[in-house]
Amino acid sequence: MLPVEGAWDAQYKWDIFISAFNSSERVRHVYEKANAAKKYWLIFPEYHYEVADHPNDGQCYAGEHREESEFILDFFSKEEIDLTASSLCVDITGFMRPHLIYLVGYLKYRGIKSFDVIYSEPVQYRKKDDTKFSKGPVTHVRPIAGFEGQHTSDNSNDLLLLGIGYDHELIREVANYKDYANVVTMWGFPSLRADMYQESVLRASKAVEAVFSPNWESNRYFAIANDPFATALALQKAVAIHHAQKKITNLYLSPLATKPQALGFALYYAYEWWGREASIIFPFADSYDQETSTGISKIWKYTIEL
Repeated sequence: MLPVEGAWDAQYKWDIFISAFNSSERVRHVYEKANAAKKYWLIFPEYHYEVADHPNDGQCYAGEHREESEFILDFFSKEEIDLTASSLCVDITGFMRPHLIYLVGYLKYRGIKSFDVIYSEPVQYRKKDDTKFSKGPVTHVRPIAGFEGQHTSDNSNDLLLLGIGYDHELIREVANYKDYANVVTMWGFPSLRADMYQESVLRASKAVEAVFSPNWESNRYFAIANDPFATALALQKAVAIHHAQKKITNLYLSPLATKPQALGFALYYAYEWWGREASIIFPFADSYDQETSTGISKIWKYTIEL
């Protein structure tokens, strides 16, 4: 864990620091504190910032591509970043989940052995259980680029594992996309803050047909909301239990909760399901709220080994 106040220790220094820009205090605070030779802001089009709103500290990449692979590939191509000879840190707090997951696959493909990740927790979400991160309708549901599996035509025992977050509309869209699959849910517990688990349950109850099936309690699993490694282990356990009961024909993972949990989904897939009969799927919306939280509670640093 990194200190919220005061300078960070000299050991926390990188060649490259990348953060996704939005209006939250926790994103700006970490960017200011990070010690790096080069610092980059990624301006995702889903946040709909005007050029006049772009930050003037550091280098900005305002990509026009909405597709995650095109955005990430274009960024690294234009900035000519030498990943093989640079230490890298990524603040995932403001990232779009598909772009974060694709980035993990891209770094793995590039042969990067390790990199650091930062995530800052909010004190609370501004609208509590009425918080919505996405704005506008979901336009489509599809696999995240690079995380499309080699699926079989047999779908007699497909499994959909949903990471449950606040956006009940996203949950419903994914469940409808794979309406023939058996649904298993992964909840963030312990949650980031004491009341956030209850808030997520309240939000998920608005997608009751997708989440609260007759046997939902036996198909419910938990992972620490701020720990990607615990999430990966919880996913491994959940899938193993259902696979032991009856062989899973195709596996679909959908991380709709916290960014650390989304990172855990990506790591689990990268280690155990790459090129197999599994995909990470996501509901894509046109817009995301520029600010949903207040304050900074904790700042976590993870070292990711690929």
